[in-house]
This record gives sequence, structure tokens and C-alpha cells, in this order.
Amino acid sequence: MPGIAEGVPCTRLLLEDKVALGSGASFWTTRAFPAAGIPSLTLTDGPHGLRAQGESGDHLGLADGTAATCFPTASALASSWDVGLVAEVGRAIGLEAVDQGVHVVLGPGVNMKRNPLCGRNFEYFSEDPLLSGKLAAAWIRGVQSTGTGTSLKHFALNNQELKRMSTDVRVDERALHEYYLPAFEIAVEEGDPTTVMCAYNRVEGVYCSDNRRLLTGILRERWGFRGAVVTDWGAMNDRPAAYLAGTDLEMPGNGGVTDAEVRRAVTAGLLDERVVDESVERLLALVARTTGRDVEVPADLHDRHHELARRAAVESAMLLKNDGGALPLQPGGRVALLGALAGEPRYQGTGSSRVNPTRVVSLRDGVGEYAAVDCAPGYRLVDEPDAALLDEAVRLAEQAEAVVVCVGLTEISESEGFDREHMRIPANQVALLESIAHLAERVVLVVVGGSAVEMPWQDCASAVLHVQLAGQAGGAAAADLLFGAANPSGKLAETYPLVYDDVVSSGYFGVDPHQTPYLESMYCGYRYFDSADKPVRHPFGHGLSYTTFAYSDLRVVRRGDDVEVTFTVTNTGGCDGAEVAQLYVAPRTGGAYRPVQELKAFTKLALTAGESRGATLTLDRRAFAIHDPEVGDRVVEAGTYEIRVGASSRDIRLRAEVQVEGTQPRRSRVADWYYTLTGTPTPEDFLTVHAPYPVLDAPRKGTFDLDSSILEMKDSSLACRVVHFAVERTVAKRFGGKVDYDDVRFKMLMYSAADLPMRAMVRMSDGVMTPRLARFLVDSANGHTLRGLWALLRRRA
Repeated sequence: MPGIAEGVPCTRLLLEDKVALGSGASFWTTRAFPAAGIPSLTLTDGPHGLRAQGESGDHLGLADGTAATCFPTASALASSWDVGLVAEVGRAIGLEAVDQGVHVVLGPGVNMKRNPLCGRNFEYFSEDPLLSGKLAAAWIRGVQSTGTGTSLKHFALNNQELKRMSTDVRVDERALHEYYLPAFEIAVEEGDPTTVMCAYNRVEGVYCSDNRRLLTGILRERWGFRGAVVTDWGAMNDRPAAYLAGTDLEMPGNGGVTDAEVRRAVTAGLLDERVVDESVERLLALVARTTGRDVEVPADLHDRHHELARRAAVESAMLLKNDGGALPLQPGGRVALLGALAGEPRYQGTGSSRVNPTRVVSLRDGVGEYAAVDCAPGYRLVDEPDAALLDEAVRLAEQAEAVVVCVGLTEISESEGFDREHMRIPANQVALLESIAHLAERVVLVVVGGSAVEMPWQDCASAVLHVQLAGQAGGAAAADLLFGAANPSGKLAETYPLVYDDVVSSGYFGVDPHQTPYLESMYCGYRYFDSADKPVRHPFGHGLSYTTFAYSDLRVVRRGDDVEVTFTVTNTGGCDGAEVAQLYVAPRTGGAYRPVQELKAFTKLALTAGESRGATLTLDRRAFAIHDPEVGDRVVEAGTYEIRVGASSRDIRLRAEVQVEGTQPRRSRVADWYYTLTGTPTPEDFLTVHAPYPVLDAPRKGTFDLDSSILEMKDSSLACRVVHFAVERTVAKRFGGKVDYDDVRFKMLMYSAADLPMRAMVRMSDGVMTPRLARFLVDSANGHTLRGLWALLRRRA
């Protein structure tokens, strides 16, 4: 990069070149200016493996990319609670990026799991911001240790797939700063990502790409982010406004559609060219940080990474139940293996993170390494009853001494592009489990899936091993755990409720997708369940082992402004294992409303049988702080705080109190719900923690605009119905011409295309949807077809 190495300032570039640098050259690449020494960068999807597609334009995982190692998804990796392991996985992905000529990997995703039905939860780490942030920072450090860039996403408040391109999120200041932003903050401060990706949605009425408060006020000025902001693919709203907000790079390339808008804004004095220059400098810094890499890539790269994927899957799996020591099984025997998912594995999610794996090991393959296997599918992957398959499986189970059943979420259950409809596994799988419930003492369940599920059927078995979406080596890792070659050590990174109705937001999540007020504030996941003292199936942080652990010797000492917590963990069982010790802080100040306890530190200790080891965890003042909207910053309420150390949020082993100095506690003037958590929060309750705002009605005839989509407008005009039909048939051509909403990839692409705002469709359609045609369709949907047609024809003339 001679030009940059010589320090060529961006002011020596022409305005048109500077503007062009801020918009992609193609679907995956940035613009190159060889005369100025500026090469093109290649950006590629992640985050649980590389999805390099070359010149193909597909950000939804429909076309296979170059083969790469498929590691466990973020939801699984988070269950390892292992910062070092996540950094290793990150470095491996970075090395494969170097090998494939990729400069920036689009990940990690740290959006909070506000509700279990979010279709993309498998891509996100946790319902807890501390755990998410620490793991994200480790992943970033790992990737960037190879000179490869990362893109922390999706900033911010992208917590649902329904109307993700345009929904208007309303969130109170405390929830924003105490729950939804801290994972990003930790990742920025401790990981120093090269880029941050802005989300599609609006926040407080402003699209994220245009949101100066988020991108400049919080991200850059408060957190010190020094990298570039890139849009999610198609997330640009108003490019001149985005420059003013702090957005640097519009992706994907769209033939320079928006370049002219920026040049006109500069010429008219609406956008200072110095703002463009500052953005160019950030992009040049991105180029400098991600090119010229000198990293050795071993010849056996994929073999090494497959073994790492296997180890990561082992460390991430969770033993949720093990009555009577049903596990581990004895190697060398004979096992009845039931479930179609055992032979046709589901090991990753659907969408932009979908990896073309270098190889795949099914559960059937893995169990076959340890025992003789008799297999029966027991159910179809499509949720339809099949009596013959069920009867065959039951007969096999009744004749076997050991039965392993694989159940879980199938592809259509969770995906990018749409949210889940419920928390249940398919009914035909439940029918299989109920049919063998009388054999529970010899039945072991292996559960797959990237999101929380209702598990009333777990009583049909003696043991439950949850491997989630375990990556390409997941079948081998599950077998290692089933037969005792490895000891489970994973812990849940999200709460598993008894039923979906127990989730606080269940009654209003997705009800009005156009405007999304977070009525529950920061009470999500265990913050709600523990504070409301509501029973759960499996609590946050839960996970068993083949050994046992004892906690002792808790000491809490003040070290200046910090609080030092030390304790001892002892492996009291008969085999080696690892324990995740979790530290929660429980306020006793009687002041502002807040969760009854919050995770503030954790550590994972590997202990041989009988070994004891001390652990020291340090809490700074931030661990005791809340956000005070009146002062716009953190404050610590003076008073008593209980320090809790344990094996889960509901399994606290050690307690101690500490006195902390700070501001005088005061009870917030808010609705009682935020203190009592009785019932469900109402919009009226929400307005006591959030300022009044204009309530948006669902778009209807007469109110449609360029933020509306063909999916919304199709019932309002013949022209829109024709376009929707055309989109449907165009998508169907990729799947043999069949319109099939039971096909996860068809459904994902159809919703992603038909529910694009018209302004985004103009930019993403490669010229098929022109601005004039989009305007005509909006006019037609609003009942002004003739007027719109006249304007369309007149402009063409």
C-alpha cells in the first residue's frame, strides 16, 4: 500500500473519489484507488465460520461459500463460559480469512436475547451483557491477532427479525445503558474492533445509520471507538445524514446510487466536506489495519480446526439432567439411537452465518466410534406424523439396554429473516418421547437447537445432554460426552422457562412490529425470572458434571474503589472436571428499581479429582452502578450489597455483604410494576420510565410511504399484488420453481425480499426497482394509482 504508507492525505483525493470510497464496489468488496495506494477490501460473513462467496451476491446463506470450518454458533460457544477458548476459535477464523483473502469478518453479534422467539438468537451469545461482552471481546482479539478485521454487530437494539428493517424501538434510558449497550461497550473497550456494524432498525424514531447519538455520542465520544462504522447490508437510510451521524461505509455496493446524493449535499452546503474527509481517514485506517498481513497458515489448517471445533463443542455442551448417574454410558456395548436428527444433523443456523463445512460428523457417526449402533429415525424432519417410523423406533427402544434419542429444533424452527412462532419442538418428536416414556430409566436425550425451548418432555428420560448448534464436529463431541471420554462443563447462557407464557414480554412481543416499546425495561432473562421469583425449567448458569464441586472460604475485601472477592472451589468427585463459578451482586440499598441480582464476574476452573483451587474476582465501581438519566452517567447508590458466588443464578453457594459508598439512595418515581414485577407491564407503566412519544399506527391505505414494503402494501393495490407475485416467483425459481413456505430458505429469502422497505429495495435490486417505480407503487397502494401512473409515465417521457 505505497500511497497510504507515504501518508497520502485524503484531501488529495477528488470529492467524487472520497464519496465513492464510502460505498461498496460490489456485494462484498470496497472500492480500490490504485493511484492513491488504496486497495480493495473483501468483507465476508461470520461469525461461527467463514462464508466467503467470491463474486456471488448473497448475504442470506443461499449459495454455498468456499469450504471453511463450521464452529459452534455463538449461542453454543457462550455456554462454554471460556474466554480463552472463544479467543482460540476467533484466531482460527482469522487464519482461514487470511488463507481465503478476506480482510474483515462480519461478527461477532452481541445483541441481547430479549425474547426467546427472536429468530436469530442462535447467532447471539447470551441474555447477559457481561458474558456477551467478555466473550465478544475475546473473539475479536482472536480474529484480529491475525491482522484480520472484525465487525461488531448489530448496533443497536436489533432484538427481533420481524420488521427488522424498519421497526422503531423505544427503550428507556436505564435499560439502554444497563442492559442493551454494555455488551457493545465491553467489546469496544476490551476488543478494539476494526469496525462496528449499524443495525437496520430505528431507535427512538431515527434509523441506526442516521443515529448520531448512537454512532458518535455513545460509540465514539463516550466509548472511544476508533474504527469505521459499516452499515448492515441494505441498512443505509439517508447517506448524507449518515455521514453526519458517523457512518463511514455503505454496503453492499449499489453502482453508486447514493454517491450523487452526497455530492449534491456537499455542493449545497448541507454537508461539510470535512465530515467526508474524516470518514475517509477512518476508512484508510481500516485498510491499513487489515492489509499487509504476514501470518503463516499451516498446510493442515482444516484438520487442526476440525479438532478445535470438536473441543469447542465438548466445552459448550450442557448436561441439564442426570438422574441416577445415567451418564456416562459404557463404551463397547450396543445402543439404540433414535431420531432423524441423529443421522441428518442440525449443527448451525440458517441465514447469513451459514457455513459450507469442510466435513460434518453426525451423532450417528460419533456414537459409532464408541459402540455398536441400531438406528431408527422415529420421526420425519417435517412435522408430520408417521406411525410406521414411530412404531419401529419404539420396538427398537424396548429391546435395547441403552437408548439415545436425538430431538430438537429443525431448520424451519429458527432462522434469520423471521421469528419463531412458539418455543416447542416439533409435535412428532414429542410423540416419540411420550411413546418411550415408560423406558425413561434407560433413555438419554441429546437436544439440538440454537434457542431456548420448552422441555416438559424431559421427564421421558433419565439424562439430558444439550449440545445446541454444535458445529461440524458436534456429533463427535456429543459422543465424547455420552461415553465419558470428556466431562460436561457447559452452563446455560440463557434461562429456559417452563412455558413461553412465563416470559414477561410474551404477550406483546411481535404484536405491533412497526413500533416496539420495550415495556419491561431491563427485566429480561434471569433478571426478570429471579426478580419475580418465578419458577423456571433450567436457570441461567445451570449445568451439571460427572463430578461434584464444593465452594468455601469466601472473603470480600475492599481495595480502594475496588472490591476483591476470593473463594475456593474443590472437586469433590471421582473424576477430573471444570466448574464455572459465577459472581452475582445483589443490591440492598432500597433505592432505584433494579434486578434482584446481576452477574458481575465469572471464572472457569479445571480441577483434577480432589483438587482445590482459589479464585479471585475483582469488582470495580461499575459493578455496583446504575445509569442515572438525570446526570447522563453511572452512579453508585450507597448502602449494602450482597456478594453471591455459585454454580448458577439459582444455586448460590456463598454469600457475604459489603458496604459501598456513593450517592444517597432514592426510590424512583415510576410505576409500581418496575418494583414488584407483578403481572405484565402496560404502555401506561412504560411512560413512567420513558418520555412520551408519537405512537405509530400500522401502515394502511393512505399512509404508506417509502419505508413501507411490498408485503405490507400487497393487499392495497393490484400493482403491489403483481409485484409481490413476481417476487414470490423469482424467489421460487431458486428452489425449483416451488412456492413453499415450509422450506426455511424460501421463507427466509421471501420475507427478506418482500418486507424490504421500498427505499432499500431500490438500492438492493440492482436497478430492477427504480425510484420512480417505487414511488408509483406507494401511490398505488395509497389509492392514487392513476396519479402515480401519470407521474411515472410523465417522468419517463
